[in-house]
Amino acid sequence: MFFTKGVGKHKQCLQSFEEALRDAGIAQLNLVRVSSIYPAGCKVVSRRAGQAMLVPGGITHCVIAETRTNEPNRLACAGIGLAVPANEKAYGYISEHHGFGLTHRKCGDYVEDMAAQMLARTHGIELDPDKAYDERRETYKAKGLIVRARAIVQTAEGDKNGLWTTVVAAAVFCDS
Repeated sequence: MFFTKGVGKHKQCLQSFEEALRDAGIAQLNLVRVSSIYPAGCKVVSRRAGQAMLVPGGITHCVIAETRTNEPNRLACAGIGLAVPANEKAYGYISEHHGFGLTHRKCGDYVEDMAAQMLARTHGIELDPDKAYDERRETYKAKGLIVRARAIVQTAEGDKNGLWTTVVAAAVFCDS
């Protein structure tokens, strides 16, 4: 699996999405959205290595977040979070968020926290949602649950002239 992100602008909504996919390097693929499970034994590779494993026009599974706006200056965000369990034989979680108003950092923290919470619940760990994410992250680590968590985020302000602006972030699965 690899992570990618992109932004596109165009006077047509659909074409702005195409431009965002092009920027992310995945426009040549038939994308099939899947839910939020990170397969046991899956490895994260670089975007370049992952793209080399894919065939243009091929059916490609991904978890993708996208946000589109034609409102000038409106902050759009799309983020993907990942929580990888310490046990390599166990599955992890991928989360996605698409919305407005979150900065790059806040969106990244949000999706990373969502993925980590889903993984924690799978292992029977209930955490106080009112506690800061940094505090919960320490609990995950102390219980030996999560070996790593990460996020990829794309944000952009809506085009000042009202062009459609689309942001995408994706976790793309590829065969080895």
